Amino acid sequence: MTKPSLPDLLHAAVTAVGGTERPGQVAMAEAVGEAIDEQSHRLIQAGTGTGKSLGYLVPALAHGERVVVATATLALQRQLVERDLPRTVDALHPLLRRRPEFAMLKGRSNYLCLHRLHEGAPQDEEDGLFDQFEAAAPTSKLGKDLLRLRDWADETETGDRDDMTPGVSDKAWSQVSVSSRECLGASKCAYGAECFAEAARERAKLADVVVTNHALLAIDAIEGAPVLPQHEVLIVDEAHELVGRVTGVATGELTPGQVNRAVKRAAKLVDEKVADSLQTASEGFERVMELALPGRLEEIPEDLGYALAALRDAARTVVSALGTTRDKSVQDEDAVRKQALASVENVHDVAERILVGSEWDVVWYERHDRFGATLRVAPMSVSGLLREKLFSERSVVLTSATLKLGGDFNGVGASLGLGPEGVEGEDLPEWKGLDVGSPFEYRKQGILYVAKHLATPGREGTRGDMMDELAELIGAAGGRTLGLFSSMRAAQAAADELRTRLDNPILLQGEETLGELIKTFAGDPRTCLFGTLSLWQGVDVPGPSCQLVVMDRIPFPRPDDPLMSARQKSVEEAGGNGFMAVAATHAALLMAQGAGRLVRASGDRGVVAVLDPRLATARYGGFLRSSLPDFWYTTDHNQVRKSLAAIDAAAQADGK
Repeated sequence: MTKPSLPDLLHAAVTAVGGTERPGQVAMAEAVGEAIDEQSHRLIQAGTGTGKSLGYLVPALAHGERVVVATATLALQRQLVERDLPRTVDALHPLLRRRPEFAMLKGRSNYLCLHRLHEGAPQDEEDGLFDQFEAAAPTSKLGKDLLRLRDWADETETGDRDDMTPGVSDKAWSQVSVSSRECLGASKCAYGAECFAEAARERAKLADVVVTNHALLAIDAIEGAPVLPQHEVLIVDEAHELVGRVTGVATGELTPGQVNRAVKRAAKLVDEKVADSLQTASEGFERVMELALPGRLEEIPEDLGYALAALRDAARTVVSALGTTRDKSVQDEDAVRKQALASVENVHDVAERILVGSEWDVVWYERHDRFGATLRVAPMSVSGLLREKLFSERSVVLTSATLKLGGDFNGVGASLGLGPEGVEGEDLPEWKGLDVGSPFEYRKQGILYVAKHLATPGREGTRGDMMDELAELIGAAGGRTLGLFSSMRAAQAAADELRTRLDNPILLQGEETLGELIKTFAGDPRTCLFGTLSLWQGVDVPGPSCQLVVMDRIPFPRPDDPLMSARQKSVEEAGGNGFMAVAATHAALLMAQGAGRLVRASGDRGVVAVLDPRLATARYGGFLRSSLPDFWYTTDHNQVRKSLAAIDAAAQADGK
């Protein structure tokens, strides 16, 4: 029997999900198939509405190689596992003459731990010894959550936190879950044979397609101990998020509270003298942190160096002691020991990393009004790590609606450890970029308006002219506005001001859960929703409820952001343009994501308004504009007000 062609397979899959085939989706499927055949790499920009999940799933399933699909958001993971993969597998089964298996795999702490559930979490002293599970009629939210978890444990097949609805608080979940460092290991655990996390790993080993998240992909790459099964093809969806997620996993931190917890956990298990040395080091560290001012530490100050050396040395001694002592008076000693070891090893490892120092690490203090100071260390760049760990042993396809910035893929490629497209070198993986476009007609469906007449935004202070402009635009649009702000303070100020000026309801991020806010916004076209970072990327509201997307200013990173400014300086020292490579690229990515909130369906119409004249006047404005969808562009204030009023009138005539 002849092997079915890729177009036939794609047609069967698209028909099964009730979709329509699109040229961009066909081009994408062919490019993914090519990359797998050639064992090479692709960066594929696929605009909203392309149907990119089928564009990569169909060729991946057709080849019969094991595939890992890594996504950034829980929503996309769910869509793949609950909707796209079951339908696609059913549709392809008769043509392929086999039924590919698929599975979801997450980090260990996402699964219920039966040992913790039945034996209880090792108690820190300040928590007391009250067993939440044994309370006859718990009245606290924590107690109720824990009872629900116990009942859920009897019925769940996966133990996956995300399968529990409604969910429980982080505090409740922490009582019934463990990190990989705290886990006793299946062979030593009384519940190892029934373990949900182990079962998920076993399912993944047998699956043809494993769906995971960027964080687990990063852990697999960084920590050397493989957590993902061996695979020949890696597909990274929402790939614009990958560098940030990998950086997050590679970031270490120390706080006085964290060190104190490590001391208390270890004190139950080791000699008093050994515990006292860690306690003394902890107090010294806390004194230094009380005086810490936020900002980058280009050199480690002497007092911090002494405090970290004392912490590292005391932690090393405690780790050795924990490996040799046994205390039969401690109930469920192995679990208590494992938790103590995890805490103390983390203190040791972060202190050691900062003390040893690396030209590729950035160290800084952060201060929080409520939680005090945190000491952080993160890699200057993860490009070398990604080049070595991600691209060397498999075909990799990276896809997103926003990968092409300033007209090409080179900026994103460089951040991933790839050289310029088409340039081959000893250490540089070969790759190609492809923009498959979007089924939407952006020039007919949307307008990009830049308020060129406004004053350039400053560092601080309210912008009266911007507030006037925003009020006029919302008035012309009849509400229907998603306001994307560069800071929570700016979003709050705009909401406070416009609530006094306009009759339209204005929702503000933080005043309700994000899900509820988006639901209310989508349900009432007269409503506006204002917020910051998660709204730039997380809102999908097609139709007349979102016909005006406003950005208050170009979202450059803060000048005092330690990691971004260090990266910028590093590029400049190497002879490059640090501002364009770091700050402008960061802003372009966010603006492209933000502008993508406007047109979500073929019937959508509207305006993206940027209330920052620099997008029209600055030299880098062209780079940023070319990173956005190809909307019709104008700086004419009156023209935009008329267009918004016409779009509003048309929606009202349709009863929306």
